[in-house]
Amino acid sequence: MPFRTIDISDPRFEHDGLRQVTFKSPSLKARADLTVFIPQSTAKNLPLVLLLHGVYGSHWAWTQKAGAHHTAARLIAEKIIPPMALAMPSDGLWGDGSAYLRHRGGDFERYIVDEIPALVRQIEPRIGNTLFITGLSMGGFGALRLGAKHANIFSGISAHSAITHFSQMLRLVEEPPEAFGSIDEDEASALHWLDKNRSVLPPIRFDCGTSDNLLPENRKLHTDLQARKIEHIYQEFPGGHEWSYWETHLADSLRFFGGCLNRSNP
Repeated sequence: MPFRTIDISDPRFEHDGLRQVTFKSPSLKARADLTVFIPQSTAKNLPLVLLLHGVYGSHWAWTQKAGAHHTAARLIAEKIIPPMALAMPSDGLWGDGSAYLRHRGGDFERYIVDEIPALVRQIEPRIGNTLFITGLSMGGFGALRLGAKHANIFSGISAHSAITHFSQMLRLVEEPPEAFGSIDEDEASALHWLDKNRSVLPPIRFDCGTSDNLLPENRKLHTDLQARKIEHIYQEFPGGHEWSYWETHLADSLRFFGGCLNRSNP
C-alpha cells in the first residue's frame, strides 16, 4: 500500500523498543500518528498486535498511561509469550473519538484494518502475517467490531471495558449523533458482526471491571453470545473504567494471544 509520506523517529533517540511514526493516511486524507513497540529479538515473522485507545486519547496513551511496552517486554523476557510487536495508532483524532467507524469524518475502519498493518510491515520487515486486535473502551468496541467484521485477517480478538454499541459512545463525546452522519444499525453493533461471522471467528475474549459503568453492557454481550452459542471467554475483575485496570489486564490479552499462537503451532 503506497503512503505519500512516512516520517519516523530517529533511532538515536528511541528507547524501550518504541518507534514514533507520522504518515499521510489515504483513508483519512490527513496525517496520522502511530507508536510501535518492537521487542528485542532476532525472531522473524513477528506477530503484530493492534492496540486501540479510548475516547480523548491518542497513540501515546497505551505506553505513557499503562506502560504497554513494559508489560509486553516482561512477558516476552519471562517466556510467557513469544516475541510480538505492538502497533498503537491514534484513532484518527476526529472529535472526542472516531469510534473506528466509517462516517462523515473519514474511513477510520480502513485506516486501522488495512493501513496500520501495511505501514508497520513496511517500516519493520520482520513483522509477519499473524495479526491480533485489542483495545479499551472505544478501542474495545473497535477491537470486537473490526475483529469480527474482518475475521479472516485476525488470529485473535480481545477487549477491555468495551463499548459494545455505538450509542454508548454518545454518553462520552461532545459531538452530537448527526456529526457522525448516518451510522447503519448493523455497523453500530459489535454483536451484529460477531453473530454474522460466527462460523469464521478467531478466538475471542473480553473482560470488564466490576465497578465499571459499562459492566451491564458487557454482561449483556456475554449473555447474548451464550444464547447464540458463540464461543468466547468473558471475565470480570475488581476495578473500574480506569488506567490502573487496563495496565493490569493488558497482560491477559497478551497471554491470550500467546495461547492462540500455541494452538495454531502445536
